[in-house]
Amino acid sequence: MFERPGHGERAVLVQVGFGDRPSAAELEELERLAVSAGATVAGRLTASRAAPDPRLYIGSGKAEELAALIRESGSDLVLFNHSLSPSQERNLEKVLSCRVLDRTGLILDIFAQRARSFEGKLQVELAQLRHLSTRLVRGWTHLERQKGGIGLRGPGETQLETDRRLLANRIRMLTRRLEKVDKQREQGRRTRAKAEVPTVALVGYTNAGKSTLFNRLTEARVYAADQLFATLDPTLRRLELAAGLDVVLADTVGFVRDLPHELVAAFRSTLKETRDAALLLHVIDSADPLRDERIEHVDRVLAEIGAEDVPQLLVYNKIDATGEAPGTSRDEAGRVRSVRVSARSGAGLELLTATLREHFGAGRVLGSLHLAASEGGLRAKLYDADMVRQESGDDAGGWNLEVEAPKVALERFCRDTGLKRSRIRPRPCEGSGASLQSRTVA
Repeated sequence: MFERPGHGERAVLVQVGFGDRPSAAELEELERLAVSAGATVAGRLTASRAAPDPRLYIGSGKAEELAALIRESGSDLVLFNHSLSPSQERNLEKVLSCRVLDRTGLILDIFAQRARSFEGKLQVELAQLRHLSTRLVRGWTHLERQKGGIGLRGPGETQLETDRRLLANRIRMLTRRLEKVDKQREQGRRTRAKAEVPTVALVGYTNAGKSTLFNRLTEARVYAADQLFATLDPTLRRLELAAGLDVVLADTVGFVRDLPHELVAAFRSTLKETRDAALLLHVIDSADPLRDERIEHVDRVLAEIGAEDVPQLLVYNKIDATGEAPGTSRDEAGRVRSVRVSARSGAGLELLTATLREHFGAGRVLGSLHLAASEGGLRAKLYDADMVRQESGDDAGGWNLEVEAPKVALERFCRDTGLKRSRIRPRPCEGSGASLQSRTVA
């Protein structure tokens, strides 16, 4: 039994097609994942099979071909674009004499490199440990031996059992820490709900341009790059769509085909921002030839985390690469179903913000309000809230005001100031312009 190397940078990629030819698009995605992890692609191996080989996944003949390719290319790592069982991974490493990593392990490694926040690091470590706990199948020779020797004889616990116990203890500790972090996030969500500020979550396949769009809308400086899983940690910003009409924009982790269940479980607290959102902006790469499949993959993950019923607005990004013009499409009810934009150039973003105003500003109120001369303080508060559209005086020193505000904001104002809602005589609400500002959410 060989001793596993501690690192692997030159990699051979393996893609198997079952009942069909190996998918070139899936192999290309694996290559992008490998590059994102910091590996150098030294070779590729494709194969077609009716079903996975129980022992070596690709069969003994292909395993010998793979071993020859590893020797010729000087590689020290093999990346499978599939999920391997612990025994298959161990058997392949024995035959190939180099480290073998499946798709799940590769994605976990990328997440470990990209996590920056305390919560993100905890989530990634928990996912890694849960994955590793299924991999303790004596891949290392020392795991087969029981402790022994003078002063070391104990109850007969094997090294494998010791490692499992230590892993279980660490997993329990990380789970408790994440529960505490989740309570803190839940408190923030309750505060926003109490303030009646809706959350808009950006979701989509990884590298669809979510972070670039987020930066454009909020003038934030979230890291964005042309690579898979460029950002992991969720970022929240308050976005002012119009006077008195605010939303919280949340940039979330990108999804991917066959997202590891360990990650879905570990990031469940972060993904609650998506599940509890009032609206999802589903960002789609318009230039991706597999965009319809990507949409299905994202919808599948949304269903897995319980967010399948949250309203979605499809945002077709990167129209600068397809030559399409900015625009919107509506459903039979007249509601905007999708928007075409370019986050890189800014084209179409005014249509997106107008759509958000239309969605969340549907409950806007335009009405007339008379204030007596003694209510100057209330008049000042209305101006501070930017709700006054027009004003005229009366003979008694009072004011006739035309006020306009989102229904939610106006009701909150009435509750906070004691103004009776019945004093505002409603009038037909006309469309109004809006500014676009943002500020950090604590």
